[in-house]
Amino acid sequence: MSERTYRVTHLTRYEYSQAVDYGHNEARLHPRDEGRQRCLEAELQILPEPARLHHRRDGFGNQIAYFAVEQRHHALEVRAESTLTTRPPAGIDPERSPPWEEVARSLAATGTGRVGSTDQLLASTLRLSSPFAGTGREFASYAAPSFTPGRPLLQAALELMARVHRDFTYNPTATNIATPLRRVMRERHGVCQDFAHLMLACLRSLGLGARYVSGYLETLPPPGQPKLRGADASHAWLAVFCPAHGWVDLDPTNDQVPQTRHLTLGWGRDYGDVMPLNGVIFGGGRTTLSVAVDVQPLPAIPPMPPMRA
Repeated sequence: MSERTYRVTHLTRYEYSQAVDYGHNEARLHPRDEGRQRCLEAELQILPEPARLHHRRDGFGNQIAYFAVEQRHHALEVRAESTLTTRPPAGIDPERSPPWEEVARSLAATGTGRVGSTDQLLASTLRLSSPFAGTGREFASYAAPSFTPGRPLLQAALELMARVHRDFTYNPTATNIATPLRRVMRERHGVCQDFAHLMLACLRSLGLGARYVSGYLETLPPPGQPKLRGADASHAWLAVFCPAHGWVDLDPTNDQVPQTRHLTLGWGRDYGDVMPLNGVIFGGGRTTLSVAVDVQPLPAIPPMPPMRA
């Protein structure tokens, strides 16, 4: 599949039962511009208008907008719009990837001071436990049937992804962000962020480097039916580090290697590093949250014509 262009709208609205005196927030709603994706433009609209708005990048290179609303309000609306292009990832041959134990040993050595590439140095830190994706014997045991001795890393990771997809049931009412990963493991149901965290925990428990990816997924309507606006969703998957291949995206919710319909917002250790919105408010009472995501494909942007002498 060739390069595709999308217009993404992410609308978040908070309604409060009592007035909010002021609030401080961070938004991570600017798509990344790297690899197989280019962000052509991005705009953030906030109501009420913030008194202060600053942009910065975190340690992973994600763009963050900090804003402060210092007037009394009963609702907060954040609308992020962006235009971006995606292209398919480079082809990989899973059987030609190095043995997983070799990669784990290399990352362990990198973590003790051995010089490596930038990606390898990062991967050596992303093999460690994180708040939402802790390591442990039960996660290593679940991964073990796929990661047999000497097996190529990507071949094993693809099989693990397929097993998570098969063994766990997607149920949006079964968990929330506070649900412990060990409970997800025990009860075998959850949502995309749970499945991404589970695979992260499994890979890291074997000494492998993996990162959590936050983004969007363009959904396709049933045959013969029109695409509904606002019917797409925020999504989560992961990427595992493999020398010579770099970071390879894996989507256990759908059992597939992400292609052009997966749009990346940001990545980090786990969900805590890439929350779309977080902050503190003073006042507010009960809060009602609504979120709508729309991913609309656009006509391809033609290349620039050659300049004439």
